[in-house]
Amino acid sequence: MSNQLITENNERVKSFFLSLDRLSSALERMFSSRKPTLNGESFYTDEELSKKLKISRRSLQDYRNEGRIPYVKLGGKILYRSSDIDRLLEEGYRDKFR
Repeated sequence: MSNQLITENNERVKSFFLSLDRLSSALERMFSSRKPTLNGESFYTDEELSKKLKISRRSLQDYRNEGRIPYVKLGGKILYRSSDIDRLLEEGYRDKFR
């Protein structure tokens, strides 16, 4: 066993800290995209849902006005339950036509 001094220039130390940096970045990305829940239910804003469905926010507003999509209005903020959206997508699913 050698009594060698290990410094920050050692390749194993550099590799260790590089791995820690990658892990830290991955955790930050994961937690920044995490949505808070209320009683186990997560909600979308109109901006998030329009991106998810790939429709304009105006189309989303039309769907609300026509009663085609359920929503919750909380102090002027419009929210959509993720379970409602999932159910609508499942109900609207059509097999390919042959």
